[in-house]
Amino acid sequence: MPRPRQPLISRTGAVAAAIEIIDTEGLDALSLPRLARHLDVRAPSLYHHFDDKSEILGAVVAAIVADTVVPRKPPPERWVDWFVQLSLNLRRVVLRHRNAAPLLLQYPPRDLLADLYEDAARFLQASGVPTEVHVQILDSMDTLVLGAVISEAARTPAARRAIFPNVDADRQPTLARALERNEFTANQLFEEMIRSFLHGVLLLADQRTAAASTPEAAAPS
Repeated sequence: MPRPRQPLISRTGAVAAAIEIIDTEGLDALSLPRLARHLDVRAPSLYHHFDDKSEILGAVVAAIVADTVVPRKPPPERWVDWFVQLSLNLRRVVLRHRNAAPLLLQYPPRDLLADLYEDAARFLQASGVPTEVHVQILDSMDTLVLGAVISEAARTPAARRAIFPNVDADRQPTLARALERNEFTANQLFEEMIRSFLHGVLLLADQRTAAASTPEAAAPS
């Protein structure tokens, strides 16, 4: 398809328009013709900036994730707090764009924004976290955070009002009692999940180191 001689739109403007369409009309509503109409241009104008729809969707994910506020680095002993706050900030951003959340599975942030992960790895190193658990932390944080946020984003408005909806106290009495005793909001449960995971990684790493240094581990078989 021939391209116009002069671009009529900016890449940033096109991505912002794509996000607006997804937010208001849903992910399936986005197409090159629909985006062009929204921008009041002809579809070929989009090819100045994108090869195809897939590139637009990847740019949408990059723009949404890049809107996440990266917290200021705390003292090394509080490195867990930094990861928790970063996760909460990402959650907040993605939930502002619920319709776009499934795209994070198709276009993982780690594939688009490697510099953010390099920054996180450097902070782990500066905080004295053993290098051998850096990949475990960064990979698992992706799985935990994205999985939890995408799942939450997909919930219907009615389901968002309860952590476990449709629980019948007569049929599920143990779960009902647990819900009565729960004092955490959904946001707090998310925070505690991340915090527990990060502390658990260090605890298990310390246990492996201690086990490897015991005489039994050092003795030949």
